This record gives sequence, structure tokens and C-alpha cells, in this order.
Amino acid sequence: MEKRILIADKIAQDGVDYLKEQAGFLVDVEHGLDESGLCAKIPGYHAILVRSAVKITEKVIEASDVLQVIGRAGIGVDNIDIEKATEKGIVVMNTPDANATTTAELTFAHILSLSRSLPAADRSVRSGKWERSKFMGAELANKTLGIIGFGNIGRIVASRAKAFKMKIVAFDPFVTDEAFENEGITPLNVDELVKVSDYISLHCPVNDKTRGVLNADRIKTMKKSARIINVARGGLVDEQALYEALKSGNLGGAALDVFETEPPSDSPLIELDNIVFTPHLGASTDEAQKAAGTELASQISIYLQTGEPINAINLPPVSSDELIKLQPYIILANRLGKLLGGMVDVPITQLDVTLSGEASKRDVRSVSVESLVGLLSTRMSAPVNSVNAVSTALKNGTKLMESTCEDHPRYHSTVSLTAHHGDDEKTVVEGTLFDNKHPRLVRINDYNIEAVLDGHILITRHKDEPGVIAGVSSILAKQEINISSMQLGIVNGGSKAIGIMGVSVTLDKQTIDEISKINAISKVMQVSL
Repeated sequence: MEKRILIADKIAQDGVDYLKEQAGFLVDVEHGLDESGLCAKIPGYHAILVRSAVKITEKVIEASDVLQVIGRAGIGVDNIDIEKATEKGIVVMNTPDANATTTAELTFAHILSLSRSLPAADRSVRSGKWERSKFMGAELANKTLGIIGFGNIGRIVASRAKAFKMKIVAFDPFVTDEAFENEGITPLNVDELVKVSDYISLHCPVNDKTRGVLNADRIKTMKKSARIINVARGGLVDEQALYEALKSGNLGGAALDVFETEPPSDSPLIELDNIVFTPHLGASTDEAQKAAGTELASQISIYLQTGEPINAINLPPVSSDELIKLQPYIILANRLGKLLGGMVDVPITQLDVTLSGEASKRDVRSVSVESLVGLLSTRMSAPVNSVNAVSTALKNGTKLMESTCEDHPRYHSTVSLTAHHGDDEKTVVEGTLFDNKHPRLVRINDYNIEAVLDGHILITRHKDEPGVIAGVSSILAKQEINISSMQLGIVNGGSKAIGIMGVSVTLDKQTIDEISKINAISKVMQVSL
């Protein structure tokens, strides 16, 4: 039986040709379909390939009847409803490494451009001027490059910087000092890094912890000659603070490929001469697009022919029958990993995954890898999947340990995660399945607590005394934030408690800070599942 493949977005022609050359495939190319068009078109197709323009929504997935795999030529999968695809047993693949080199090279293009004022010098010559003294440049050799975010792209940037004889310092709260040392990189915290760096390049995701990582206070501590390069995500740099520093001469320059609002037509930064812009070109090279297209075509072909899920976002390497049995545990493990990632904001040296009771009969590797995927998704700028989770964790200095236990004293089946960090510190989260399908949290460290693992969760550690929850509720009420659920956990004989609240939205920093000021509360955390 022929496998039908729909290419619904513009991918490299080499990738299209590769699929058409394979025996047993019928390939159709049709671009520009909206949701209703895709819903009408998708029945009968076993695979669909897209880039970023086409959205594979819940309705599109529901409309499919024989769809087996969705392929994304590139890294981001925000345009694909992964949860719905997983629910329907459809594999989602991407090409996570196809544009890492291209993005790193754009970083260096900006570093060199800033160092030698290339755009301004070009405009000067075109206008008939010859202003050699005006465009005095700076050498990269012996300058300090500070890298914020030491994932795959950050590591490539570091390797290129070494060729330029630059000194390299880096910050990544989830990479151990040993991992940095193995790369020959000096680890620093952010405040130290911004003070010593001549160039700062950002390579991290935007989340509650990284948004505005280069804020007004930190920018003020930078060298006046320092330069900022951001090809990662808009929102990492406070653009108003950057504008003021550049305009006043308190910063040497900046280069931005990404912005808080794209395009940045109303940004005051546009008026400045000591900043260089590009229109989100990180992955825009012929080589990157060709690599993404051809890699995806090969992955789709292999999967349809052999079932091997290369770079699958949502499928462990097990049989389809086992996958059906594993699916509830995979969801549980992923959410426990995300919860753990929201609770532990320091490097994790080891993650122990234990399956107990009925769970011990399932494939422990699939469940443990998915817990890593959940954990790393809170820490990495590039997507992490079941294929690269273990290697990514090892690069960051995190070992994975697995074990099973046939019995559990309280529950029919559990998945337990233990994160080792700091000086012999541990953080434990444990979950189970209600009705064999609904993920529930049942333990955090020594606290037995049952809570729904879904939506936005607020976690407080506090003294076990009256008024704490009332105080939190009052603050949330002022912000018109609804509480959907609330559970408390107390250690027998102890004076400390833990609270778990389901809330309607992610809390902003001001609200978190206000809750933290309640006297009895020692720590406030939040995570979205």
C-alpha cells in the first residue's frame, strides 16, 4: 500500500525530490492552506510536512484519519498541537540541529559587524564620504565574550570565539562547573559576567526567570565599551534600558535579530546609530533551510518505512502496542519533570527515576527519558525530545539513573523523581495515575500531598500557622486571579508546611514578590504544565 505524503509548506526542493524518489510514496505539494483547507485536505494522508507558516491545529488533527507523522522542518513546534497529536497516536518530528550552526554564525556576523562598524561604514562610502578615522574598530583577540545560555548554539559560539583568541566566560544555571571546565569555559554568575565581558551574547529561552535578564541595573554595570548581541529571543534584553544606555554613550553598541515586538517599527532603538538590526534571520541561510528540509524528508521516509522515530518529540523508541500502555505514564513523567524543573533552579547532577507497582512493568527507559524531557524543557532554549534528552542532560552535567520496585506502600503505581543538587541536597516529586489515566502529584520531599498535575501551579513553603493561605488568597483576589484547587501538606510533628494552588494564570513577578513578603512563607515557586 502506498503511503501518501502532503508537503503543506515550503521546504527545500532537495527534500521534496528525495521523498518523490522513494518507492511506495505518493507525494503531493500544496502550499497556502488555512485551517479549513487543511481539514478538508488531510484525510487519506499518512504524513504531513510543514515549516512555521502552516499551523497543525487540534481541528486539523481531528480531521485526519490515517495520519501517522507530522514533520516540522526546523526547531520550533509551536505551530503544532503536540498534545492532541500524542493523544491520537501521531508522531511529531522536528530537525533540532539543522540551524544551530547558522544561528551561531549570525552571532559572529553581528560581533564582527559591531566591532568594525560595518553597516555605518558602508553607508558612509555610499554617500560619497571617506571617513577612515571615524570608524576606528576593535580587535576580538584577547577580548572577553560572555555567553548567557550554554546549550548547543552557545557551545558552537564558544568554539568559534576560541578561534578568534577570545577569552570566554559563560552563565547557565543548569550546567555544572565540571561541564564548563570540560569545554574550557570559565563559569560565572550573571552579575559577574556582565561586569567583565566586552561582548555579551544571549542563547537562552524566554521564561519567567530569563525575561529581562539584561535589565537596567545589569546594563549599568557593564563596560562602556561593551556590546550586546541577541539572536535568541526577544524579551531577554530590556529594550528601553538598552536604548537609554546606547543613547547616553554608556554602552558601546548592540546587535539585535529578535525583538519584544516584531517587526520593531515603533521602537526608539531604530533612531540610534550604534545598533545593528536584522529581521529574525537566525535560521535564514540556504544551507540551514536545505538541511532542515532534507533531514526531515529522510526522517519521515525512515519512519514510514521502518517505524524508527528519529528526532520524535512525542514518541519513545518502543512498539506501538507498548506505546499505548506507556502513554499515561509518559504524560505523568513529563509533568513531574516540569514540576521539578520549576522547583530546582540550580544545576542537577543526577536525576533518579523510580517506577513502582504497576508502573514497574512498563519500559523504564521511555518513562525516565520523558521525565528528562519535561525537566529540560524548563531549562533549554532549543526543544528537547526523547532522542536527544539524555545526551543534552549529560552535556549539562546531569546523569540519569533508573530503577524499579514491584510494590509501593500506598499506591498501585507511581513514578518518582529525585534530583540531586548542591551539597548532597535532594528534591523529590512523586506522582500516580487516578483511574489509570489522570496524573496526580502525591509527594514533594517528605510532604504527602495530592494535587492535580495540570495548568498553572503555585507552590509555597511556609510555617504551619493560621492566616498563610488567607494571605495568599487575598493577594490573588486583588489581581482577579482565580484559585481552581488548593491542597496542603504537613510533615507529622513538624512546623513546616507546603501549599499547592491551581491558579488561572501565570503570576507576574510583582505578585510573586508580594506573596513572598508574607512572614510565614519561606519560598514561592510556580510552574505551568
